[in-house]
Amino acid sequence: MKSDIKDKNLAPKGKLRIEWAGAQMKVLNLIKERFEKEKPLKGIILGACLHVTSETANLAITLKAGGAELALCASNPLSTQDDVAASLVEDFGIPVFAIKGEDKDTYYNHLNTVLDFKPQITMDDGADLVTLLHTERKNQLKDVIGSSEETTTGVIRLKAMLKDGTLKIPVIAVNDSSTKHMFDNRYGTGQSTIDGIIRATNVLLAGKKFAVCGYGWCGRGLASRARGMGSQVIICEVDPLKALEAVMDGFEVMAKKDALKIADIICTATGNKGVLSVSDLKNAKEGIIVANTGHFNVEFDYEGLVKEARQRRHLRENLEEITLPNNKKVFVLAEGRLINLSSAEGHPPDVMDMSFANQALAAEFIVKNRGKLKPDVYNLPKELDDLIAKLKLESLGIKIDSLTEEQKKYLSSWNEGT
Repeated sequence: MKSDIKDKNLAPKGKLRIEWAGAQMKVLNLIKERFEKEKPLKGIILGACLHVTSETANLAITLKAGGAELALCASNPLSTQDDVAASLVEDFGIPVFAIKGEDKDTYYNHLNTVLDFKPQITMDDGADLVTLLHTERKNQLKDVIGSSEETTTGVIRLKAMLKDGTLKIPVIAVNDSSTKHMFDNRYGTGQSTIDGIIRATNVLLAGKKFAVCGYGWCGRGLASRARGMGSQVIICEVDPLKALEAVMDGFEVMAKKDALKIADIICTATGNKGVLSVSDLKNAKEGIIVANTGHFNVEFDYEGLVKEARQRRHLRENLEEITLPNNKKVFVLAEGRLINLSSAEGHPPDVMDMSFANQALAAEFIVKNRGKLKPDVYNLPKELDDLIAKLKLESLGIKIDSLTEEQKKYLSSWNEGT
């Protein structure tokens, strides 16, 4: 079987990690059981570009159980868990093209290799497969019935394509499901970003001034968890409504240039590029720690820092000391890539359970609606979003109340007031 992984001998360790994650992904397990019986994806070739982690492995196994022929590559050069990749190939017979630390050429070679399988459905985390299909592999678009997108950054790219009139396939914005962004982005990113920063630096967060650029769902989660660790949290925003929300949530809000002068740690979480320039960081506090938890490594100018560096030293894994021409030291984590996946293990399985339940159901939805969806960016139907929330509650042993018929009638009427 064609694959490109680091070392197949890592498979036994990877299988144990996959099993441990799977034991905590109870909603996805329920979907897998149904998929095994119904085979809703039978005969479908599916190409996936996702973070190759133990949680993703359980999604891949679920998709295969549903009858899909699957090929998987990494959506980030530093997020692959090599032992998991090996187990997917050796134990589950799933072609994987992912090696932790792969260079840019290898990364794009892996993307193209997955598209060589001629997928009818693509599954993205950042829209790289869809972008390739619309640029270098346009001849394959006619055979693609749909795609799904995992992350905010990817949805932003897809909506830009739609606005420009260049999007030629229907895409399900899995990220926009409430059971994805409200939980994965907030609780998953919040915890795993803190985990990644601590693993890379081993610094004490209590008492530190911790600046977060961006107060979307990821920024909210990170700010909340940093405060929980005892940090004095500062929010930098460009959206007045989000900035006001941060104030009302009890955070200090200030302009980026002011935050940089006092912050011990700053982390970008915007989904946008050029948030922190070299000029910004030249004026930052001496010894500032700089990290990114946005999807792509464009949120701060790492390459610019490297070009201007008087000296560079790698002090620990994923921790680089860069001395600038003005002798100011900046400590950069994971080369500006996703800190939670580069330095830690990404979101906990409990959270990815809901995200990947959305992905599995999105693939089924695309197949069921084959030929009915025009090129557009769609949300997964609310009833499927609600079903995932319901199953998650049941898996936690939690029961909730139901509306009475009288209450339902009241909520759907207009002529009953005081």
